[in-house]
Amino acid sequence: MKVLSLGWLGVRTAQFEAMSAFYRDVLGLEKIGEDSSSSRFLLADQTEVHVYGGFDEFHTFFGSAPVVAFQVESFREAQTRMLESGIAFLYPEPQRHAGRAWQHFRAPDGNVYEIMGPDDLADGPDSSF
Repeated sequence: MKVLSLGWLGVRTAQFEAMSAFYRDVLGLEKIGEDSSSSRFLLADQTEVHVYGGFDEFHTFFGSAPVVAFQVESFREAQTRMLESGIAFLYPEPQRHAGRAWQHFRAPDGNVYEIMGPDDLADGPDSSF
């Protein structure tokens, strides 16, 4: 398994407006999207940063800590190695869309993390949350 970089950052927070303003106005991140429950920003290296409001029900599994994704060279290899090491994923099947696959897991520190990479899994249905 080869981790290439940090591939994504997300945070669910009761301070949605303040954190969105921090990323936009203080850090100067480029805003690439917004809807009623999230703001999305882009770093110079094309890594996305997402902010979800405390009212966002879908991302409650994030808890109160930021969630970081590890960009891996092979999703299949990383997923297999983690399962063999006893790491439990938060949902049984990875999310898949547009040639990418990702899946959240709880690490030994109790926080949620994610692996993401090319969708090199066996052919199957494309799904996205």
